[in-house]
Amino acid sequence: MDYYPIFLDLRNRPCLVLGGGETAARKAEGLLKAGAEVTFLAPELEPEAAALKDAHPGRVHHRGGSYTPGDEAGAALVISACEDDEIDRAVHAACTERGIPVNVVDRPAFCSYITPALVDRSPLLVAISSGGAAPVLVRQIRSRLETMLPAAYGRLVALAGRLRDRVQQALPAFDQRLRFWERVFDGPAAETVLAGREAEGEAQMVRILEEEAAQRSPMGEVFLVGAGPGDPDLLTFRALRLMQRADVVLYDRLVAPALVELARKDAERMPVGKAKNRHTVPQDEINRRLADLAASGKRVLRLKGGDPFIFGRGGEELEGLMERGIPFQVVPGITAAQGCAAYAGIPLTHRDYAQSCRFLTGHRQDGELDINVWGPFHRNETLVFYMGLSNLPEICRQLLEAGLPADHPAAVVEQGTTPAQRVVTATLATLTDRVAAAALKGPALTIISKNVQLCPSLSWYRGADDADPAFPDHGCLSQGVQAGSG
Repeated sequence: MDYYPIFLDLRNRPCLVLGGGETAARKAEGLLKAGAEVTFLAPELEPEAAALKDAHPGRVHHRGGSYTPGDEAGAALVISACEDDEIDRAVHAACTERGIPVNVVDRPAFCSYITPALVDRSPLLVAISSGGAAPVLVRQIRSRLETMLPAAYGRLVALAGRLRDRVQQALPAFDQRLRFWERVFDGPAAETVLAGREAEGEAQMVRILEEEAAQRSPMGEVFLVGAGPGDPDLLTFRALRLMQRADVVLYDRLVAPALVELARKDAERMPVGKAKNRHTVPQDEINRRLADLAASGKRVLRLKGGDPFIFGRGGEELEGLMERGIPFQVVPGITAAQGCAAYAGIPLTHRDYAQSCRFLTGHRQDGELDINVWGPFHRNETLVFYMGLSNLPEICRQLLEAGLPADHPAAVVEQGTTPAQRVVTATLATLTDRVAAAALKGPALTIISKNVQLCPSLSWYRGADDADPAFPDHGCLSQGVQAGSG
């Protein structure tokens, strides 16, 4: 973050506005809405500022003259809208020395804070800022939010405020209160208030409160969520909603940190990832931990890269929950094959080249990799190997021995769908050497298909050349290979 977001309590506190024109009046109006007392410091007031003074006697004052250092003394906040470079510099220096928040309109270098765009549904406020970089975009986002948040949200928030103490007494545990409010805001009680039937909605909230208070030891729940291949934009709406409800997050090594950050900020985070020959947390321990946490009343988010039911061992984890009668939900994710292939411009199927697709694992079982058990292999199908980078030479060798031609197109996609994505295209005969030359380190997906030949023309996604790895425990990318390219 370039700026730390904060809401100031300015009720009945003095604020100083330098200038008496239209911009100064507009800034003063926002301060008045926040309950502040405003003093204009300007030789004279133009009509907009004068009208504001007349409309708020006792709360809006005018002090004649121009600013001199010391005039800011006693102010809780200062805004300069006088459009005078010398004054702007002076007031910024003086306020900085005194520790008074100061904003010089359209001069970010002289601002200790910036004023965001607001969606005002008081007491609900939504603030939006681009740090001054894209004010037009901020206005567009505000317009969209205005249509999404009816004015009645203010009444809903005010009602929640009136019930707050009662809820605190009835539900002493934080987790209980959290669940109560989520049930209220996600259910018919909130919809009733938004529809204008406030008394009826309040009665529904009270009934929910009584039910929650009577349930002293609720059973928790497990959310088995597919996090997709890396790009946070590929999460489903349902996944995001459940991520905000979870009390505890258990996440895999193949879940990018940016995705973990989307979970509820105060949720406990537990990394349980496994790498080749390095099981940080054994699978049996993960299964037990999920069940124990849920049995204690926690809502547990099990966040898995890709889709939990495609080489994700999600079925094993659910079996343990079923044995103990623990409720769960499953949210599918975009599996790595779909995401990486799409971002690399390699169709998984194509009418002319590959009419079927198979997902296979390149992981050795008991020290042996034998892909012949899945044969025969055909030239007009797509093979996608998960977890096969370290065994790539053996995969290519066995496919060649199984009858696929040496010039059969093949590709490896590293860190697919992320800004650090790289794609290496080759043939079965040359793929191993090209991947070694590019120093790919994973996570990576191998695609064997005639469709790979479409990559140069269909490749659309370009990551950043200097992007940080989305999965930092794999180390930095080697230089000299264009990110997002074949």
